Amino acid sequence: MARVLVAEDDPDIRQLVSYKLDRFGFETMAVSDGVAALAAIRRFRPHAVLIDVRMPGLSGIEVCRELRQSPDTAKVAVIMISAQGRPQDRELAYAAGCDDYVVKPFSPKELVERVQRLMVEVRA
Repeated sequence: MARVLVAEDDPDIRQLVSYKLDRFGFETMAVSDGVAALAAIRRFRPHAVLIDVRMPGLSGIEVCRELRQSPDTAKVAVIMISAQGRPQDRELAYAAGCDDYVVKPFSPKELVERVQRLMVEVRA
């Protein structure tokens, strides 16, 4: 079963995303900030991380950079979630190493489909 970490400071979004992923057969863990995300990644060892760009502690950008720098986590799929949809926001996220970028508000079904697609690509 594929494991997905959801790192989102908004409790409603965090709960919704975790619920939808669980319903589609993913094993999820949810945290509310960037520091907790890094700690959870080391314990939970997810195949994918859905992470909000703006969070307390460390931003999603900072967490993504940390993941890409470590050989143990460099291949974890990362989807950034943000209320910012400007091209420069996307460029910053992709430069940090994310695999996909989703703008809020988003369709939970589409988000699940993106995670499923990344899981196929990661396992290929």
